[in-house]
Amino acid sequence: MIKARCHPALRHLLPEPVPGSKAVPDWLRTMPSEVAAKTLGGEAVRTLKHCPPIIDALSGGVIIPLATDLVIAEGQMSWDWDPPILEDARISRAPVGLHVPEQATGAPFRLASGAVIKFLNFWTLEAPAGWSLLFTHPLNREDLPFRTLSGIVDCDLFRDGYVHFPALWHDRAFSGRLPKGTPVAQVFAFPRDMQSLEVDVMTDDQILRNAALQKDLSEQRGVYRKKFRH
Repeated sequence: MIKARCHPALRHLLPEPVPGSKAVPDWLRTMPSEVAAKTLGGEAVRTLKHCPPIIDALSGGVIIPLATDLVIAEGQMSWDWDPPILEDARISRAPVGLHVPEQATGAPFRLASGAVIKFLNFWTLEAPAGWSLLFTHPLNREDLPFRTLSGIVDCDLFRDGYVHFPALWHDRAFSGRLPKGTPVAQVFAFPRDMQSLEVDVMTDDQILRNAALQKDLSEQRGVYRKKFRH
């Protein structure tokens, strides 16, 4: 279990982190289940709404939300947010910060804004003993005008610190309001001692099982969803 905590003086201001299942994007809910494929002569095909791995990625882990509304206009970012001054905590009162572009020297990043923005996170996150947290861009959320960079933190040890989220602002044309609660990062916990790999070839029995499974997947609907999901 991931434990999220905030300063009590901010509790009434901040949107809470939520399980990914409670932050599934509206476009998934509203997209059709089947469409006519022009490239197949109008034959009906199922959409991504029927793809369990994509749905599980969207609904997995924990979503960290944007602390307050951001307004983007003419290349400038602003906000109307006045959190209390915390005498007993050292954290910025701004919801975003910046990394100067020189800090990304040598990295293959295209900086549309000339800098790397940083979403400030006002929640400490604690992982179980021996577990780390993967922080990444909300999976499959290409509708967002930014891309959060991925990072791993040993939050069983760093449980009292804040993990912030550097992000690349890639949509130069975006203008308007990025609302409070917008997903800015998705968090997954994993045990550190399981990061190993074994490479081998299939046995005869594994080849037969693989062939049988591929046959079922190609000839039947819902095989993965019915047999291989918890």
